[in-house]
Amino acid sequence: MMKENVLPSPSEMNVILATDCGSTTSKARLFRKVGGEYRFVSSGEAPTTVESPFEDVTMGVINAIREIEDLTGHKILSGNRIVVPASGDRGVDAYVTTSSAGGGLQMMVAGVILSMTAESAQRAALGAGAIVMDAMAIDDGRKIYEKIQRIRQLRPDMILIAGGTDGGTVTHVVRMAELIRSAEPTPRLGLGYKLPIVYAGNNSAREHIKKLFGERFALRVVDNIRPVLEVENSEPARDAIHEFFMEHVMSHAPGYDKLMKWTPVPIMPTPAAEGLMFQMISNHYKANVLGVGLGGATTNVYSVYEGRFTRTVSANLGMSYSICNVLKEAGIGDILRWLPFQLDSVDVRDRLRNKMIRPTTIPETIEDLMIEHAVAREALRLGFEHHKTLARPLRGARRTKTGLFEQRLYEETYIDMLKIEWLAGTGGLLSHAPERAQSALMLIDAFQPEGITRIAQDSVFMMPHLGVLSTVHQEAAIEIFEKDCLVRVGTCIAPRGAIRGAERSKILSMNLEIPDGENIEEQVPSGVIRRIRLGANEKAKLKIEPARGFDVGTGPGKQLEATVEGGVVGIIIDTRGRPLVLPTSDDERRNKLLEWFKEMDAYPEEVLSPKRTG
Repeated sequence: MMKENVLPSPSEMNVILATDCGSTTSKARLFRKVGGEYRFVSSGEAPTTVESPFEDVTMGVINAIREIEDLTGHKILSGNRIVVPASGDRGVDAYVTTSSAGGGLQMMVAGVILSMTAESAQRAALGAGAIVMDAMAIDDGRKIYEKIQRIRQLRPDMILIAGGTDGGTVTHVVRMAELIRSAEPTPRLGLGYKLPIVYAGNNSAREHIKKLFGERFALRVVDNIRPVLEVENSEPARDAIHEFFMEHVMSHAPGYDKLMKWTPVPIMPTPAAEGLMFQMISNHYKANVLGVGLGGATTNVYSVYEGRFTRTVSANLGMSYSICNVLKEAGIGDILRWLPFQLDSVDVRDRLRNKMIRPTTIPETIEDLMIEHAVAREALRLGFEHHKTLARPLRGARRTKTGLFEQRLYEETYIDMLKIEWLAGTGGLLSHAPERAQSALMLIDAFQPEGITRIAQDSVFMMPHLGVLSTVHQEAAIEIFEKDCLVRVGTCIAPRGAIRGAERSKILSMNLEIPDGENIEEQVPSGVIRRIRLGANEKAKLKIEPARGFDVGTGPGKQLEATVEGGVVGIIIDTRGRPLVLPTSDDERRNKLLEWFKEMDAYPEEVLSPKRTG
């Protein structure tokens, strides 16, 4: 498709506009080159308008841009069009955008073996920014008619088929393809176009696949995802998914045909752009990173662990449209356990239902805010549990180790929380939390970091914007990310080890030498959080010795010396145990939450008064 704009060279990009069309809110961010470096200038937000009664995504984008115009006096629009290039206080030099509106990219994947090729297909689709609606396989336990019925119900935007190693038997992968062909799937958007199918399976079956899908579907054949059992080659499939996303899916979504003409840069799925930024953190700091994008409809979890990038999406766990799905999955009890005051469960359910049907509303009271934060903890926890099921070694590959114990290790996630050096979060609820201590607690409670972990978050939810910008001007994206996006919240120090019962014995002996020369020495008991103020640009020398049976990264009971960095919140000492288990007594649990929240200065003092726990 011809674009009305031509992308300038990076040296000519002085004023840059980036937008993200989310499921609930469209966000605009304005960047400008100031004094030789790129900086964030202003932001605007408005409800997304991809659904009825508007059915035109550009309306929400325009409303968000107009807010920037009102705040800055810089005119970007002429009527309903973006002015390009910039001249004085008018126009922009480049415009880029991401999107997850209208449900984002929704895919179905299929493979021969559910835990092998179908799982690899899931990872490929998720890495491309898709929501995987279902994963089918010969051995998934469903009868043929059930699979056909399910395919017809799904109406995916795209299907990815994998299966078999190159040169192996073609029978099983062709059988799965025939089943999909027999189901006659129709796309979710635009019934007049051919449903895209990406085939990334056994190369010996390609001719069979072309005969099955060549005429009635938009078929693209790429290299096998699992050419041999020991190798996962997902890049060709991901590239094909991105291309199909632009050519077929986006062009049929309401208003996207206009939006595509505004930008010379392909519209990128929001999760794919977020994933680029988490990979940037890992590459820049040479560190293992665990990240999360907490959205209105989905929770995306990203890990870059020893060079391996994995993304998972929990499509029904979000903080607006999907908030009641979090309630359903977690249960009301697991949500109420994070509240330091007593509330009727029916009342909480009603509040969450109101949020679901009015997704753009924000909490009016601190009580409402704390309820949303309780739901967020569960969405993050459940999203991470899902992530660990795919962040694991390739199944089916030959192993050099033998024995039941080693085999069990291979079947579990390869992520070791003691080796995660950065924990970072983005998304509206985390980025817009009134206090950074609130988002820090949500991340720590949900992911339960171990050892020494730096906590960071997106300042005003601009990681997707910078992700797509990095594809055309990486220098600008890095500068803005470092100076205006990445908020260094602090460092969490948490020993691995379980707390038994009401144990209050010493867990850590700590010596912290802070920059002003003061030494903080403390014997930290179990079950507490300690907050030590240390600024974002300050470092302290730490000597820490865990009690027998507890590990901070050097082995059980072994001392650790390290230099730690502060942040907006500072240093957080967490001796609540791993896994974190809350007291079973309601009164004791609420008192504990009050103690932790007060220590962190997370909420106003009057809200945390003992009267609220009645």
